[in-house]
Amino acid sequence: MTVTRSGPLPDEVYDVVVVGAGVVGAAIARELARYPLRTALVEASADVGEGTSKANTAILHTGFDAVPGSLEARLVREGQGRLAAYAEECGIPVEPIGALLVAWDDEQLAALPALARKAARNGYRRTRTVPADELSRREPHLGPGALGALEVPDESIICPWTTTLAYATQAVRGGVDLHLNCRVSEVTEGSPSQDTPHLLATGRGPLRTRWLVNAAGLYADAIDRLLGRTDFSVTPRRGQLMVFDKLARALVGHILLPVPTALGKGVLVSPTVYGNVMLGPTAEDLDDKRATGSTAEGLAFLREKGRRIMPDLLEEEVTAVYAGLRAATEHDDYAIRSHPEQGYVTVGGIRSTGLTASMAIAAHVVELLTEAGAGVGTAGELPPVTMPNLGETRARPYQRADLIAADPAYGALVCHCERVSRGEIRDALAADIPPSSPDGLRRRTRALGGRCQGFYCGAELRALFDAPGTEAAR
Repeated sequence: MTVTRSGPLPDEVYDVVVVGAGVVGAAIARELARYPLRTALVEASADVGEGTSKANTAILHTGFDAVPGSLEARLVREGQGRLAAYAEECGIPVEPIGALLVAWDDEQLAALPALARKAARNGYRRTRTVPADELSRREPHLGPGALGALEVPDESIICPWTTTLAYATQAVRGGVDLHLNCRVSEVTEGSPSQDTPHLLATGRGPLRTRWLVNAAGLYADAIDRLLGRTDFSVTPRRGQLMVFDKLARALVGHILLPVPTALGKGVLVSPTVYGNVMLGPTAEDLDDKRATGSTAEGLAFLREKGRRIMPDLLEEEVTAVYAGLRAATEHDDYAIRSHPEQGYVTVGGIRSTGLTASMAIAAHVVELLTEAGAGVGTAGELPPVTMPNLGETRARPYQRADLIAADPAYGALVCHCERVSRGEIRDALAADIPPSSPDGLRRRTRALGGRCQGFYCGAELRALFDAPGTEAAR
């Protein structure tokens, strides 16, 4: 297993290099690990899942409202089944709580049958119209005026952090090299027909590869330009969200969605697998791909929308606010393109459905590489992974007497808000892909993510993180 964060890169020619270790890039690397290839996954940041993948709405979609006939619709539909099965296999938290698209006026109510027909065209036929009286019984804390809803019973909530980490961990165990802090700044183009590799200039030195896969998210268009292509442009679309305390969880039974518009799915109210409730996102098209800060205007907008959807929610404590940037383009569909003559596949324009579609996107990319003549070989089995449970529906370490009896560290709580034990912190710091920062530790354990936001546990966690022998200390 090779995971590097500093120093020179290997002096070898990889068969495939995947640029971008978000959920899609990590899924592609995992899929490539099944084949007899020398593969590298390179990431500009110091950790996997540092971009859009860590700051989304964490929904496992059915694809009911995708554009029928689009590549996105097909890959979301296929990806939902793949990821649901993979999550069960690896221990990724998923809760199939279902969704309700709530109609607040006559125009929205009249739009529900068309949405049901659209879902059927996408292969999803389990929608059902819910009348106002039933809706009020099932979601008694909804604001006044809801006229009905369209039920989508198979929408689920999922842990996006564990998903990306599971993909990357399995890729590394399967022989993929993961190079972090490795931003690609230039590409000297090679040629598969002449067996001339691409030469990538990175912040850690040169890297050579026969085939290049661009899964760089917000920067996928920039990598595309380095290969002389102008197929799409990424406009970062900021989504600000508010996270409410666990005491709010009893208020919400489903994912509560608005009737979608051209800008996206709109502001939703949704539980999380960690026991919180989330409100958001906004949809703000920006110029700055680093503008992940929350704004007073954005939060005021969310409060206004939230007060209409669920007034009682606004009376609960807010434990966190965050913002993520979606990789929106000028196209309505994913921009996944194969360029065989260049030995290049670009995976761009992967918006909020990318988490759901990730495994299907990965399989599609391998098909494109095969069709382009990459000679990937015969697929084999991957080493299994079992991820730590961050969800609330299965027992966590502090609740397991058998685990604590075998190792008392799992009964010694460090983060009391989120019930995170010293054993879990230790395991995360010693994992195949250890965190590079306290924020990365939070995504692996939930520590620092509770009501106090690290006020009580922050110093102890920092000491554990900086202890001699940990990756951070090295």
